[in-house]
Amino acid sequence: MPLTPTERDRLLLFTAAELARSRHRRGLRLNVPEATALIADTVCEAARDGLRLAAALERGRSVLGPDDVLPGVGDVVTEIQVEAVFDDGTRLAVISDPFGAWGRRDGAPGAVLPASESVEAPTPATTLTVRNTAAVPISVTSHFHFFEANPRLYFDRSAAYGMRLAAPTGSSTRFDAGGAVQVGLVPMGGDRIAIGFAGLVDGPLDASGAKEEALRKAVACGYLGADAGHGPEGTNP
Repeated sequence: MPLTPTERDRLLLFTAAELARSRHRRGLRLNVPEATALIADTVCEAARDGLRLAAALERGRSVLGPDDVLPGVGDVVTEIQVEAVFDDGTRLAVISDPFGAWGRRDGAPGAVLPASESVEAPTPATTLTVRNTAAVPISVTSHFHFFEANPRLYFDRSAAYGMRLAAPTGSSTRFDAGGAVQVGLVPMGGDRIAIGFAGLVDGPLDASGAKEEALRKAVACGYLGADAGHGPEGTNP
């Protein structure tokens, strides 16, 4: 059965979580990878059950307490991030204090303390008008490769290649059904390697021919705006 990279990642997470569940049922205290997988999978399954983001995060925090993990795990794992598919689209779920506030000893050696100042959105490098042609709202998280966002979002895909939303980490932008929104985009950072997402790139963004091949795949898969000059229902951008 052919699977996309995103589906393979989800299957790997589920397998690791099932191993953690088995060990947890046997009374074993979980290590960092086990605890992380179990909580992340719980949030993904909550999203699949139809829960909204806030309720899914609470379910994730309720799975394990400090007595369920090995000593020091609560000091190391202070935040877990996972892409989960909700009814209104894929969103980045950020589970802070995954074992509850009492699961981490603030001030202990190795503890990671949250910054008190708020995180501001980066300055956009470019702006695009995005129209949602679907019958339901669509949400896109801050660090999703915007070029690969939901096929029913109509915008200039070529201009969005290698870009993400100019938004704080963990936030998302909602596109109401039939509505149009102007968004700011910034280049993806780091090594600029896009793995997963919708599977249109799966490699270095700046490799020779990568953008052209990604646009070809997007057109073949029906992503609106990938074929320059041809909008939904015969309209132009």
